[in-house]
Amino acid sequence: MKKSRAILVLVIMLIAFVGIGFIDLWGIDGKGKGSASDINLGLDLAGGVSITYQVVGEEEPDATDMSDTIAKLQKRVEKYSTEAIVYQEGADRINIEIPGVSDATQILQELGRPGTLYFIAETSAAGLKNYSRKTVTDENGAVSYQYTLDRTLEELEADGSIRLVGTDVADAKAESMTNKMGNQDIVVSLLMTEEGKAKFATATTEAYTKGETLGIYYDGQFVSVPGVNEPITQGTAVIQGQASFEEAEKIASTIRIGGLKLELEELHSKVVGAQLGVEAISTSLKAGLIGFIIVAIFMIAVYFISGVASVIALALYVVLVVLLLNGFAITLTLSGIAGIILSIGMAVDANVIIFARIREEIAAGISVRTSLKTGFDKALSAIIDGNITTLIAAAVLWFLGPGTVKGFAQTLALGIGLSMFTALVVTKLVLYAFYGIGFKDEKWYGVAKARKSIDFLGKRKWFFSVSTAIVIVGFIVMGVYKANTGDALNFSLDFKGGTATAVTFDKPMTLEEVTSDVVPFVEDVTGSAVQIQTVQNSNEIIFKSSSLNVEQREALDQMFLEKFNVPKSMITSETISSTISDEMKSDTLIAVTVSIICMLLYIRIRFSDIRFGISSVVALLHDVLIVLAFYAVARVSVSNTFIACMLTIVGYSINATIVVFDRVRENMAEMTRKETLKDVVNKSVTQTLSRSIFTSLTTFIMVAALYVLGVTSIREFALPLMVGILCGTYSSICIAGGLWHVLREKFPPRPEEDI
Repeated sequence: MKKSRAILVLVIMLIAFVGIGFIDLWGIDGKGKGSASDINLGLDLAGGVSITYQVVGEEEPDATDMSDTIAKLQKRVEKYSTEAIVYQEGADRINIEIPGVSDATQILQELGRPGTLYFIAETSAAGLKNYSRKTVTDENGAVSYQYTLDRTLEELEADGSIRLVGTDVADAKAESMTNKMGNQDIVVSLLMTEEGKAKFATATTEAYTKGETLGIYYDGQFVSVPGVNEPITQGTAVIQGQASFEEAEKIASTIRIGGLKLELEELHSKVVGAQLGVEAISTSLKAGLIGFIIVAIFMIAVYFISGVASVIALALYVVLVVLLLNGFAITLTLSGIAGIILSIGMAVDANVIIFARIREEIAAGISVRTSLKTGFDKALSAIIDGNITTLIAAAVLWFLGPGTVKGFAQTLALGIGLSMFTALVVTKLVLYAFYGIGFKDEKWYGVAKARKSIDFLGKRKWFFSVSTAIVIVGFIVMGVYKANTGDALNFSLDFKGGTATAVTFDKPMTLEEVTSDVVPFVEDVTGSAVQIQTVQNSNEIIFKSSSLNVEQREALDQMFLEKFNVPKSMITSETISSTISDEMKSDTLIAVTVSIICMLLYIRIRFSDIRFGISSVVALLHDVLIVLAFYAVARVSVSNTFIACMLTIVGYSINATIVVFDRVRENMAEMTRKETLKDVVNKSVTQTLSRSIFTSLTTFIMVAALYVLGVTSIREFALPLMVGILCGTYSSICIAGGLWHVLREKFPPRPEEDI
């Protein structure tokens, strides 16, 4: 690269960084909100709208019906945010919390009043008109129809004019389909239940015979009044004539929520504050900045001019992440931060792999310019395999996982895409630019030192034994706690549910004041960790703790009276269910299982040896079980960040192992007759040792900064994550290669399989 062109590249990079950073902070015009302040934040970081519904009726609702209603509402509210949560409060209430919004009235209007949806025949069996149509012309001359009921719902139900109800519909969704003319129509597709299938067949047959419509009525108005072109007997149908996909989705959503088994009415709604408080955001930003500075100093100190290039690329990565989080309207939560941390670690990892390769080439006596090219070329396969494997997992989790997992998957996928771009494009351009402006001496890049292979495989029995012992201890501890307390792990409210105590103080209090002045007393009475939320424009504070009995509730009421002068009339307590439902757990398990299978298949295709894939998955499970043992022994709270923590460890582990196996594959292709497979594995692990240590160290630094500076909930998230990083490093160095070697010896490949 010529000097003038090299300078131009560096100037462009500087302009890009400053320009995107400016947009992040101040917006395009420099006057409005920047991307950083406009990112959608989750309930844990920014708060949102909380709506409480109560079941209509005097009798206590059936537990199965409540569970089914909650599951359907969860799917409905995820259109506002993947991080929205729905949980039971008391015996007959359902609470919905939607992050990143502050207009409760708008949400209530759009959500509607969950209740019964009806499919109404146009005329009764006696020939009475059930609803009428009125033609309306707007100011632009567009013609539309308004439908109104001519008779009461009680009358319609009495004479059988209500042919189906919402629970007869299994699903409704907006779709695009090709019509007979070959054009695309936007429709609402309906799928009936088995019971609804028979009812729908009868209703559509009668409507078709009479040449009538079949009105869909919900919450006091008609959602749609489609004509019937033929009898529909298979339980599937489409409603045509939608003007836009948004209109079709609105109709589909209304039909889905109208299919709830229980009728609900709004009890109250409020805007709640962040669960972690403003301090959580500021300390996280401060921790991120400190961590980035330490990583930058480390990279420059170890890799010289290459380190400077990586810091420039990482800086550009950070401002791009902020810009795109806002651009794609991704809701950022503590789980999302985990995905970003993992992708930052992978971005650093890619640079470390490249720089190590460059040093190896220089050590072999190759010129710096050629070493730069060869280093990038040789590092490419390891970077692509590691990132693609993790990206596959992110994609599967995105499509199959529940809402909270989708948020993690979205930030992880975004981060991986950017990390590959910055490592393979930005770092490369900057490094070539530095070479072009005069940094041509090998002293600026470093020379790999010859390192004697370490006999890791000779110690594999010790490694396997230590790992097995730790896992067994973990299971023993979980068994003991299960027998004594009923819970193997220290499950938080997110998994177990508990008691929500709403207290209205005589003066406004910030979340930080409540945390320092009130929470210690509450935890002393309840004997458990407490989650807190403020309520906007109110002195009300919500304390969520483990389930309290009558005596504990009375003791808590007395404490508030004595310590804070709050009378019992200003205190209400309700039992709440877990925010992580059984359906969310099963969806997460299915998504993780499918992602592991997909990763296994990818590794099998790329490495032409299923043993690499099996070893990678076993090493991955090893890391998860070790961290699980840590959760059990240290009694770290298992909250909603537990899933994100485990998924981060899975991504980190598989990436670290892939890098080692990529070097094994390369060395096997070049092995001499004197070398054995054991020699190849030891050589490969030794060659990637510095990469494994440096990558883990930089990622560990980022998480450690969060742990040191973060609030309690962030520390509970960061601590097991640090353990997972150490486990991932250990397994990639000491376990994965040994596992592959054992499998290779026990199950030798056929000649045509060998690589």
